[in-house]
Amino acid sequence: MGDTMISILWKRSVLLLFVVFNLASPGVGGASFIVFSTGGDNTTASIQTTVDAFRTDLGNPNNGNAAGPLSSGRREINWDGGGAATTVSGTPFTGFGNIRGAVFATPGTGFVQAPLSGLAATFGNPTYATIFSPFSLLRLFTPIGSNITDVSFFVPGTNTALPATVSGFGAVFTDVDVGSSTRIQFFDIANNELFNDNVLPGTVPDGSLSFLGATANAGERIFRVRITSGDTALGPDDNPGGGVDIVAMDDFLYAELQAIPEPSSLVLLGSGLVGLGGMAWRRHRR
Repeated sequence: MGDTMISILWKRSVLLLFVVFNLASPGVGGASFIVFSTGGDNTTASIQTTVDAFRTDLGNPNNGNAAGPLSSGRREINWDGGGAATTVSGTPFTGFGNIRGAVFATPGTGFVQAPLSGLAATFGNPTYATIFSPFSLLRLFTPIGSNITDVSFFVPGTNTALPATVSGFGAVFTDVDVGSSTRIQFFDIANNELFNDNVLPGTVPDGSLSFLGATANAGERIFRVRITSGDTALGPDDNPGGGVDIVAMDDFLYAELQAIPEPSSLVLLGSGLVGLGGMAWRRHRR
């Protein structure tokens, strides 16, 4: 009887420890997202309703540059703080890391934030002054030398010292012409894919606006976002063989950032649970 009780207490402690570790670590089991997706013409109004619905789902208020962690709300980046200037940054681009908790990386050489004329000058391609449209004036955002953007998250106000996760992310795109060229993917802390969906094409040949965003409804936590914007990088000769889709980006919106529990905290918690099991065993022996 005594050995049976010891076994039961020990198994319960180990089971509780297993549950705690799994609750603290995001996983792919039962991944489920609410999707907000639309393709419009070259006017802000054509996608505004969907963007606003996504804002509401992420939560209010817009926390701006406030230091975290905060319990609710969202963050937004519209790239327009530089006005009409053209800003070129390397990779990783950390300019928003401390104030809004997002760091951007690309396999290319960096990123540019620019109005339409600035994009045309940066890439030596005059067509960029007419084929794109901004959702919010004045500037758009795009990687240089690649069509891939990876977004990582940190608690604002910690100088990217404290990694974080979010429960939702969305972005505005311009001039998506092909339904399979542009997509957003979410990954958890173990690099498991949680979400993968294509951005809908616009409804006009040039300068269309599209939006894709998704929020978790089963407790998923997004550690990294990968954005594929078009099927070819912007450049002076971006369509040598024809049939490519060149896409730029505008506003990014994402849920308030929450810190990832430190491994040391989990170990201490787990040790405490095992200790409780041992105490129960010793009391039973006495």
